[in-house]
Formats: sequence, C-alpha cells, structure tokens
Amino acid sequence: VQLVESGGGMVQPGGSLRLSCAASEFTFTIYDMHWYRQAPGKERELVASITSNGGVTNYADSVKGRFTISRDNAKNTVWLQMNSLKPEDTATYYCKAVRVFRAYWGQGTQVTVSS
Repeated sequence: VQLVESGGGMVQPGGSLRLSCAASEFTFTIYDMHWYRQAPGKERELVASITSNGGVTNYADSVKGRFTISRDNAKNTVWLQMNSLKPEDTATYYCKAVRVFRAYWGQGTQVTVSS
C-alpha cells in the first residue's frame, strides 16, 4: 500500500497550494479519503473528508470555505485545494485511506504559511 503526498511548500498568507495524494497497491475506489494535519506541539486533526465515490465531503470549521477536497478514482488520486492560507494552517499534511477496519497513512507533506 502506498499513499504519496506532494504539493506542499512555503507560501505567503493569502496564497494557495494544491496538495495531491497518489494511491497505489490497494483498491482506492472503495476507500473514503481524508486529509489530516499536525502542527508542531499539537495533535493531529482532521481537515477534510470525501467518500469513496466523491459524493459527500466534510470540512473542519477552521477550513470551511477555503479548502476543497476532491478525488479522481480513475487516477487513484485525492487533492486538497487550499486557498486564502493563514499562518495557522502551517502543519504537516497527511492523507489517509479508510475502509471499515482498515486505514492507511501517507508520509506527509509540509505546508508553511509565512510572510
């Protein structure tokens, strides 16, 4: 099983980034997908979720209206479009695949929002 995040980096406040999570070696299409983040000294928190068919999405209150989760099951990829970034969005972002009692994590990608 592989989940590989990419797209992180440093951006100024108000800027945008698009994170990608490429999945392989498991049946991506039947897994719900989630983006989490963890800032230094803080617990990992759920940022956004999308169901296996992409029909339902959910967001943490802190990112609603700014972040958008999407997926393409033909490409085995899930994205997190992040707009209007704030310094408090600085964290390592992880994707997670979940189905019933199985869960897989990616290795994370760093996002730093700073002027």
